[in-house]
Amino acid sequence: MERAKISAYQLLVLIFLFEIGTAILVPLAIEAKQDAWLAVLIGLVGGCCLFWIYHSLYSYYPDIPLTEYMQRILGSVLGKVLAFFYVLYFMYITARVLRDFGEMLIIAFYPETPLFAMNVLMVLVVVYTIRKGIEVIARTGELLFIIMMLIGISTIVLIIISGIIETSNLEPLLEKGLKPVIKTVFTQTLFFPFGEVIVFAMILPYLNQASKAMKAGLLGLGLSGLVIALIMAMNISVLGVNLISRSHFPFLSTIQTIEFAGFLQRLDIIFMLSTVIAGFFKISLYFYASLIGTANLFNIKNSAQLAYPLGLILLILSITIASNFSEHVYEGLQIVPLYVHLPFQVIIPGLLLIIAFFKNRKEQRKRNS
Repeated sequence: MERAKISAYQLLVLIFLFEIGTAILVPLAIEAKQDAWLAVLIGLVGGCCLFWIYHSLYSYYPDIPLTEYMQRILGSVLGKVLAFFYVLYFMYITARVLRDFGEMLIIAFYPETPLFAMNVLMVLVVVYTIRKGIEVIARTGELLFIIMMLIGISTIVLIIISGIIETSNLEPLLEKGLKPVIKTVFTQTLFFPFGEVIVFAMILPYLNQASKAMKAGLLGLGLSGLVIALIMAMNISVLGVNLISRSHFPFLSTIQTIEFAGFLQRLDIIFMLSTVIAGFFKISLYFYASLIGTANLFNIKNSAQLAYPLGLILLILSITIASNFSEHVYEGLQIVPLYVHLPFQVIIPGLLLIIAFFKNRKEQRKRNS
């Protein structure tokens, strides 16, 4: 681990920007139809429970990341095997997020630009930032967080004064009961975006005040969850469920409908700025987790020297991960949550916490005796 520290406020900001990431990009939880916003809020509650698990593990091992303390919990051999799979998991999801934003920029803004060229630019920026360390990422987050909040408030005001909101599109509430909402939570919103906060199990050891980790984490999750739910509710009220279900980027479609005083319209730049900023942090933090996990696993003292080779792997993986955008979206929403996120976000951390609890309890008894 590099010798660096971040504040509780910086942790909150990073969690907010990370969670917003791709959640505002895709038609999240639209399987719940007009109750999508409710599925997001319930998923937020589940995400806070998962963060409690990650924080509890952190409280047992406050000075080392996830890939290292699992070796202490499970032993050297099994722990290293599992740590290797977590590195692969972080790299795989990084590649998926990179592909999301490459495809978005091409489809919405640069249709003649090759996906490879778009992803190369993002990877170069991410690699450059990662080599500067977690403190630089956190300070950059503080600055861009303010810009994101200004963009968000401006967007909400413009949507309201444009008179394009139809609250009837949000009705009826729970038309088919709570079952479709709960199903959406346990097949999507619990894992994406809120369960992805597991990446911070690699970053929590850099916190300068360990006692504030839980509060900062829950505030970051809560703020991002409320913003995502608000965006989903606005999308539904402006576009309607049917149009959202056919749209690749519903938030972009919502912003494109803004028209005020006959001249203020086509504000696509708002969408582009907010999604690129949030996407940059999501890719950077996932990639940083992959980087320090690899360095820890192979006992490499200077993790920064891994940035370029891992960046090249990330670039290739993002291009080859799916043959087209439709296949990529299908895998991301239908296959990845249950077959990738569920074991790595829920099952394995839960088992690690149980083993760590009994192991530390046993060691404490030995000390007392």
